[in-house]
Amino acid sequence: MGGEEAPRRRRNPRGQGQVLRAELIEAAAHLLATLDQPETLTLRQVAREVGVAPASIYGHFPDLGSLVRHVLRLRYAELARLMDEAAAPAADPIGDLVGRCAAYVRWGVEHPGEYRTLFGGRMPADLALLQDHGDGEALLGSVIASLAAVRERGGERPAPARQWQDGLLLWTGLHGLVVLYNDHGELPWPPLDALVADLLGLHAGRPAEEFAARLAAG
Repeated sequence: MGGEEAPRRRRNPRGQGQVLRAELIEAAAHLLATLDQPETLTLRQVAREVGVAPASIYGHFPDLGSLVRHVLRLRYAELARLMDEAAAPAADPIGDLVGRCAAYVRWGVEHPGEYRTLFGGRMPADLALLQDHGDGEALLGSVIASLAAVRERGGERPAPARQWQDGLLLWTGLHGLVVLYNDHGELPWPPLDALVADLLGLHAGRPAEEFAARLAAG
């Protein structure tokens, strides 16, 4: 029973309650990314990770669900920022698509636990509601728009429903690549950039070499 007690923690000075809030968010994010069964996360685990009593959490988050949802929003914002930054220098739609998709795959491979938190489907519905993944829909929307712009540059004018389907299929490929690479890293995988180039060439209807050259250029 003694192992369940939180270690003693020095109280934050007056006015530094935000320090504890940040520590709670960091602890929850870490546990969600590292637990074998993140869906079993409890407030007691978060409190123990930080070194406070569980009751201390309620001054910052009313329940576990609100804390988990906050972590989701932060993770989506982090990935969106990286994708936007990678696409910002692009001079044309191909560069934009390459930047976004490469950033997505690289982040997912470099942060497998965090990627699982967002896209692993391990959050129970009462903790992470469908609308809490709205930022994920925005990420998908940016990929759909970018792919459509590449297609239009090639003379295609797909209807909105077709654009959605094409973008969804591309995201399915990117997601599958990240998950399989993370789960089966022992396989003799080709370089990630080569796989991303092939995937983009397949879905954009352009030579994979064109995308490979953009990836090599950084």
